[in-house]
Amino acid sequence: MIKFGTSGWRAVMGEEFTFQNVRIVVQAIANHLKRKFPRGQISVIVNYDTRFLSERYAFEAAKILSNDKIHVYLSDRDAPSQAQAFQLIKRGAKGGINFTASFNPPEYNGLKFNTETGAPALPEETDRIEEEINSLSRAYSFTPLYPKTDFIEKIDLQKDYLSFLQQKIDWGLIRKSKIKIAVDLLYGTSREYLDEILEENHIPVEEIHGYIDPYFGGFTPSCTEDSLRELKRLVKEKNCHMGIATDADGDRFGIVDEKGNFVIQNLILSLLLEYLVSKKNWRGGVARSVATTHLIDRIAREYELPLFKTPVGFKYLADLFLKGKIIFGGEESACIAIKGHLPEKDGIFAGLLVAEMMAALGKSLSEQLKDLFRKYGKKVGKQANIPLTPARKKRLKKMTKSPPSKLNSKKVLQIETIDGIKLDFSDDDWILFRHSGTEPIIRCYAEASTKKEVERLMNFGLEKIF
Repeated sequence: MIKFGTSGWRAVMGEEFTFQNVRIVVQAIANHLKRKFPRGQISVIVNYDTRFLSERYAFEAAKILSNDKIHVYLSDRDAPSQAQAFQLIKRGAKGGINFTASFNPPEYNGLKFNTETGAPALPEETDRIEEEINSLSRAYSFTPLYPKTDFIEKIDLQKDYLSFLQQKIDWGLIRKSKIKIAVDLLYGTSREYLDEILEENHIPVEEIHGYIDPYFGGFTPSCTEDSLRELKRLVKEKNCHMGIATDADGDRFGIVDEKGNFVIQNLILSLLLEYLVSKKNWRGGVARSVATTHLIDRIAREYELPLFKTPVGFKYLADLFLKGKIIFGGEESACIAIKGHLPEKDGIFAGLLVAEMMAALGKSLSEQLKDLFRKYGKKVGKQANIPLTPARKKRLKKMTKSPPSKLNSKKVLQIETIDGIKLDFSDDDWILFRHSGTEPIIRCYAEASTKKEVERLMNFGLEKIF
């Protein structure tokens, strides 16, 4: 069954992700858009990443949409998700289809759908698309289609996005600081985006993996410590002040400090929020997903900022962003929403904002982390992924219906069920269990004040599932 999870539909190519299923999903989106916008011309932006067959899937989508007399703006090359979001807004398109499986392994591909706002579609919209998919699947018969060229227009996504980004960063401040930056493009869509804008602004840069490899060098194209081993080495060998990486579709970020240490995204989010409110004097709502560090909560309390909690999925942060309720939103999976930017994840912007923060504060990332911990205390996070089995699914369901009042000796102070089940304890400690929206696994997250305590918390929690 084709399902839209946390961030679109993803599946293994040749199994569920086939040309036939792609045709059904695209036709379902076309039917949905024609019902949603019954009058006037409908246009759709179609984009793709560097994965095997992504460009072919994009052209197949263009053929189907054009035969429905929907105007297609087809990207002239693979491009970051956020560059597509910018075009959606600029051109007043009614939707965006992006062929990418983001940070999933190379054997996966996927399809993301964005609405006319530029933001990822919320469940109420993807549910309607799924209903249409199910309806079509029962009697879908494909006849090979030729593209209706009058309805297909190739466009450049790079120029407009980089011009937009040029206005969002204090480049003069970064130049003055003489920061040298290493970038790992991870064989993805940020090639000639992240590296080019740094070079155009005369920022010293060292880059790796700036070419297409559908196997992503044998790694999963995600911004994890394991995937960024070469970036860590590059930072040290070239005496860079920091390293920036982006995932396959450019919307998530990874950061390495001046010592070649990977800095987890939860800490980067906390540093950026502290920078925006303490140095730029921003005030307004702050949002985080249930799986994101409670350091965000501590900073919000310090500055008396309203705090919003969301299920996992950037679409929920984007919804708050579009409603004007937040100035900042973050997810532990390297997603960020910033006032005045785009309603879509943007790993390029996030990485550059970290560089601006370093230049503005005149401190290395390791020094800034020491300052953060002195002010707010240290929080240590841990994550584990458990293969989903019927027995584990049953135990998780039982725990959700009858949550424990204690976990070992720790008293549960609050229970949250907006996404899975989360048990909150004293001192901003917590543990969360939830079904992944992209893979058949249970994701387990925990956070405590010390490494030893978070290990104990995770072990006691996993006993409940195993």
